[in-house]
Amino acid sequence: MSGHSKWATTKHKKAAIDGKRAKLFAKLIKNIEVAARLGGPDLAGNPTLYDAVQKGRKSSLPNDNIERAIKRASGIGADAIEYSTIMYEGYGPNGVALLIECLTDNKNRAAAEVRLAVTRNNGTMADPGSVSYQFSRKGVIVVSKNQSVTEDAILEATIEVGVEDIEEREDQFVLTTDPSEMVRVRESLQGAGFDYESADVEFVSSMPVLVDVETARKVIDLIDALEDLDDVQSVYSNFDMSAETAAQLEQG
Repeated sequence: MSGHSKWATTKHKKAAIDGKRAKLFAKLIKNIEVAARLGGPDLAGNPTLYDAVQKGRKSSLPNDNIERAIKRASGIGADAIEYSTIMYEGYGPNGVALLIECLTDNKNRAAAEVRLAVTRNNGTMADPGSVSYQFSRKGVIVVSKNQSVTEDAILEATIEVGVEDIEEREDQFVLTTDPSEMVRVRESLQGAGFDYESADVEFVSSMPVLVDVETARKVIDLIDALEDLDDVQSVYSNFDMSAETAAQLEQG
């Protein structure tokens, strides 16, 4: 088991369903800006930017927004912004571990808003290192199932590159790789004619914890509150749930 939560793979669908498209777009734009600033504006020479742009396009982010974000990152225009990455650690309901990644132009604002969201939603902040030790950076590639996409076909396409784990879900496969191998795996999939939903470097827990429906609802409420904050880019957790629990959640 990769530790990549079933909840994580449904976040993009949920963002659209919940009418949070504007929030999602803002985070996608910020991702593109930072990737372009760090690795340059050339998609062909900057795989991180390529993946950020692809993620935006798959989420229906308009091309004009993408182009403006890349220009801002290049220092073109008066609205260029300098962002810093900050990681916060915390615990959710029933001691579920949280790693909160912020991309912000105001560290004091980010710290205050994250703390408030956590404490208001049955969570507590944690000291640096008390949670992060169980998370490691992994490349996570999500591939949608269809008639031609099987686990054997994916294995055949990626056998020469560094896939650590393939987890089959109801309507998708989740591939876990070393971050340094993610681009090679993604390119191998594309070369074999397979499309992918997303390719991201994420923090994956080595100690996933299965939770019941009540705990899952509380943890998801906390994650939702954090992801509603403009400065929060991603929230990683060690909670996971069975297919039965996930089905109960979808039923409300």
